[in-house]
Amino acid sequence: MPAILFLTARSERHQQAARAAAPPEIHAIRFLSTPDKAEILAAMPKADFLISERAGVIDEEIIRAGARLRLIQRLGSQTYDIDLAAAKAAGVPVCDYPLPGAANVAEHLLWQILALLRRAHDGETAAQAAGNWGESQRTDEDVFSPNWSGRTGIRALRGLTVGILGFGEIGVETARRLRPFDCRLLYYKRTSFPPQVEEALALEFCSDDRLYEQSDVLCNLLPYSPATDGLLDETVFARMKSQSILVSCGSGSVIDESALAAALRSGHLAGAALDTFEWEPIRPDNPLLALARNPTQNVMLTPHTAFLGGAIDRREVFANIRRLLAGEPLHNRVA
Repeated sequence: MPAILFLTARSERHQQAARAAAPPEIHAIRFLSTPDKAEILAAMPKADFLISERAGVIDEEIIRAGARLRLIQRLGSQTYDIDLAAAKAAGVPVCDYPLPGAANVAEHLLWQILALLRRAHDGETAAQAAGNWGESQRTDEDVFSPNWSGRTGIRALRGLTVGILGFGEIGVETARRLRPFDCRLLYYKRTSFPPQVEEALALEFCSDDRLYEQSDVLCNLLPYSPATDGLLDETVFARMKSQSILVSCGSGSVIDESALAAALRSGHLAGAALDTFEWEPIRPDNPLLALARNPTQNVMLTPHTAFLGGAIDRREVFANIRRLLAGEPLHNRVA
């Protein structure tokens, strides 16, 4: 019976959900959480299928160790760290799987950015205040009234610097969507991408301090860990560029919400949009709620719906394994 070796950085809860969605033909699934190379090499001889989640080098030595290996499946769209030539030489197909959820969150993040820069919440409230803006005239090619409510602080994304903090698959999908807007893209992660990936995504690697100081738009995509708990605090907000904005679809507990509210009230930050919170569902005492209820504060809160509110179809994780076992063509084959 075939066995799967599953390389992941996700928690036990996510691992159990993936295990439950595995095909019945699979004899065993072994999860290795953020393993080092020696652990992977030791496990490879018993693996028929290798699933690699998020990232991680799969080099020639690892591929050669897989004497029974029949497929390498990357969960995500980045395969730069897989030795495709070695896989081809060994007769092992490699497939990627662009994650639909990552694309959904990236779309939401782009909406957050544009909504804050255009002060959409404030503008919507102004448009609804009919009768407060003077005499109206029917519009035609010669009669119109640009910015009839006198809104200020509206900005375009073009030409701004966008910093992405935490750069997994959502960061990749976000960069792809931001590139047509002709903005400068900075990113920070523990290990930088190779030059060819940076070039393809039009990215510039920098330190976290430089990211805070130079970004007009700071995107938080950090997952939760003891190291990121409360990372975006009063000190970070003080380092951020004056009149910059914060958008967040990363872990809610990465942000010190009281410190963020203070930075917004002071006017140092020009806006914030959050989809996740330290306590969920959001509590009535969240300091950002009062700001969100005042449209002039340019604060937008959504109830953790960036992913579109659906659950991952974890069967898709194993879809190519099912296809291979059935003798059907593989999807998204890259080698």
